Amino acid sequence: MDYVTLLSALRTCTSSKLLKQGKLIHQRIFSCGFQSNIVLSKSLIGFYFSCHDYASAELVFQTNDCPLDVSLWNALLSAYTNNFRFVEALQLFDQLNCNSYVRPDFYTYPVVLKACGGLGRVIYGRRIHNHLLKTGLIWDVFVGSSLMNMYAKCDQFVDAIKLFDEFPQRDVGCWNAVISCYFKDGKAEMALKTFDKMKELGFEPNSVTFTVVVSSCTRLLNLERGKEVHRELIERRILLDAFVLSALVDMYGKCGCLEMAKEVFEKIPRKNAITWNAMITGYSLKGDSRSCIELLMRMNDEGTKPTLMTLTSIIYASSRSVQLRHGKFIHGYILRNRIDVDIFIDVSLIDFYFKCGYVSSAETIFRTISKNEVVSWNVMISGHVMVGNHIQALHIYDNMKEHHVKPDALTFSSTLSACSQLAALDKGRELHYCIINHKLEANEIVMGALLDMYAKCGDVDEARKLFHQLPKRDLVSWTSMIFAYGSHGQASEALRLFDEMQKLNVRADSVTFLAVLSACSHAGLVDEGYMYFNEMVVQYDIKPGIEHYSCLIDLLGRAGRLHEAYEILQRSKETRSDIGLLSTLFSACLLHNNFVLGIQIGKMLIEVDPDDPSTYILLSNMYASVNKWDEVRKVRRKMKELGLKKSPGCSWIEINQRIHPFFAEDKSNPLADGVYECLNILGCHMEKNELEL
Repeated sequence: MDYVTLLSALRTCTSSKLLKQGKLIHQRIFSCGFQSNIVLSKSLIGFYFSCHDYASAELVFQTNDCPLDVSLWNALLSAYTNNFRFVEALQLFDQLNCNSYVRPDFYTYPVVLKACGGLGRVIYGRRIHNHLLKTGLIWDVFVGSSLMNMYAKCDQFVDAIKLFDEFPQRDVGCWNAVISCYFKDGKAEMALKTFDKMKELGFEPNSVTFTVVVSSCTRLLNLERGKEVHRELIERRILLDAFVLSALVDMYGKCGCLEMAKEVFEKIPRKNAITWNAMITGYSLKGDSRSCIELLMRMNDEGTKPTLMTLTSIIYASSRSVQLRHGKFIHGYILRNRIDVDIFIDVSLIDFYFKCGYVSSAETIFRTISKNEVVSWNVMISGHVMVGNHIQALHIYDNMKEHHVKPDALTFSSTLSACSQLAALDKGRELHYCIINHKLEANEIVMGALLDMYAKCGDVDEARKLFHQLPKRDLVSWTSMIFAYGSHGQASEALRLFDEMQKLNVRADSVTFLAVLSACSHAGLVDEGYMYFNEMVVQYDIKPGIEHYSCLIDLLGRAGRLHEAYEILQRSKETRSDIGLLSTLFSACLLHNNFVLGIQIGKMLIEVDPDDPSTYILLSNMYASVNKWDEVRKVRRKMKELGLKKSPGCSWIEINQRIHPFFAEDKSNPLADGVYECLNILGCHMEKNELEL
């Protein structure tokens, strides 16, 4: 059998991964005396690697009688790197450097640089860079591109771009490398500008170029530029491989153009997991969990195994749409198929159950997962804050410290939010100290949350001090400070700060105006409140929300201008039927003894919310005030028929950074007997003082 026939047969075995037949051909090569033939030896190495028989491939290399041919070394080096065996590739390269009779060539270095990039061995890569400078091989375009890619893989983008700028000659590979560098370094705008420059200089972009360029449009959410690139792809008749098409689906999906994403997606004949994930992510961002699950079913039917990214996207969609049934389906799918999930799946499921209000399910998952990752604790803290379990959120934070897990910016911002809602100032100060220890004073989100905590806990001086120390004041910090002044009796300071903010061209939003209106309401500044309300609507074109109307009605109610407040309430169906607005005006009527209007509002409240016992009690008291005892009996009878009872009041106190909650007639606290004894003593003293007066 001749050399050409053996080579052809071996290539067939390689493409079909026929190990047994390939070994027979290997035996025939030996019997024919071709074991030292370089071409056949390189083919044998490639064949054994295709069948994952790495030991046999190494044996072919070691037993060859012509080890001085560098192409044989290159064949084994390429086989190692193509199979992600980067450590073995670098070990072989070290052996090559120790061989006095063989020298690496310009085919060797790109392979070795790929191994350096794969392992993140930038120091090793720099050594090769220095050697290439000495030998002059660096100016080979292929070698230079490989060196750039190595720096990019090691996140050394400045070095990669500097190298590109120094090249006297560039090919498409060099341009692709530098465009990828800008993209990976978070500079998508520069990636697009480099792409334009590449075309201006006459270089023809390929599918690799377009994949990165489309991804850059996605990152910038630049739909128009993305469409332009898509048109260019069609005009240039570029081969649309799976990577380009997946990038297009991803771009259209993330830019909210789901019809186009679907159109491109359906034209892909053989979809891989990346393509499916891109389409599912598009629906996920819209919160369309139903479409996500339908795609998952199709994905399974067409033989593509879903990845963890697939499942995470569907859970996220279920969270956004608050679709408990869909999220539970995915949870069940994971359990039924015994999928080995990562921390991100667990965290996504916990977040999903919190969003759906299933706190116990979230806690059950948390108990089963690793407690070493900060993200696990963060989702529990933020979840409890979201559902209003602020005391439990602080307990989770304390438990996290006991597990010696280092908190991050999200931990502090969520925990500070719990302190804000509980007015737990001592706990907030402890967190402030921890923030300084963890060197997070420069984090805008953390400092904004800290400022908000001091503001809501009533420590206006500390809030002011923190506000003036901020390196950069964003809208959130301005709003928090305005709120701090307004809610603690310093309305003039709040309005002065708002004017200062406007002079600095910081544009107010609806929340800022809410803080301003709240300040006016607390201080009884009716005319000023009206002025700012109109400024918000006319100058800023902000549509008032229920909370803005609430401030205005509260402002007029406090001032006794109840009929004006009632007129505002009647402006729309939305305001007429809002429980919060009706309750605000109802309380104002009680405050100013306007029982006629109060009774009218009370009846409206009962129509809108017939299950709130506090409305019946207040309405009953109003009827009693005007001696309408028949009406009192009717209201009380209605309460009894509906089985309504007044909810027990709740209060809490912070002692030594611990929150102690108390409910009316509650004796669950271990110190309850002492508390009630103290209350009795205080009560006796108060009665004695009243008698003396």
